Amino acid sequence: MLLSIRVALLATAIVIVCGTAIGWWMARYTFPGKVILETILMLPLVLPPTVVGLGLLMLFGKRGWIGEWLDQTLNVSLLFTYWGAVLAAAVVSFPLVYQTIKTGFTSIDKNLELVARSDGANGWKVFWHISLPLTWRHICTAIVFGFTRGLGEFGATLMFAGNIPGKTQTIPTAIYVAVESGQMAIAGTWALSMVVLSFAMLLVVYRLQNNTE
Repeated sequence: MLLSIRVALLATAIVIVCGTAIGWWMARYTFPGKVILETILMLPLVLPPTVVGLGLLMLFGKRGWIGEWLDQTLNVSLLFTYWGAVLAAAVVSFPLVYQTIKTGFTSIDKNLELVARSDGANGWKVFWHISLPLTWRHICTAIVFGFTRGLGEFGATLMFAGNIPGKTQTIPTAIYVAVESGQMAIAGTWALSMVVLSFAMLLVVYRLQNNTE
């Protein structure tokens, strides 16, 4: 449970930073190929997790395009490691986080930002003092979505990070192993803990949305 929470929290922190930066950029600028880029960013949401895991293997495995460079240059390998589990959780949760935050930035009245710029505020000040505060509810929602999605990730994690107890075995993989070995009571306990935690987190989202309305 603690390993799963640590993985989900770290993955959420990564995707919140990336999702906020990319979401703001995509909401503010138009450029050739924007639709294609956004489609790529959203792909992990619709692809089977095993396909995402295979993609991670091809990119970050020891013979992957990026993984081989990391191994030879920095002597770092993500395959079957804790950081591999974090990467898998981050990739699958990114689309939900990105789309939620982008929606928040899109909903901001651009006149407010223009007025701030006309008063002499630079781009960073406008982002920090105008755009970000007006999007905080969307960001809070994105944090919950990212955390719960990362906590429940199974397919990509199993393929890329494996199922090593105490190292990469998260709750979903533990449930899978328990069912495979016929330990239904243990599997049910883990599943119930996931339901309770996810319910509590989603309840926070709905209360945020109601407060916004």
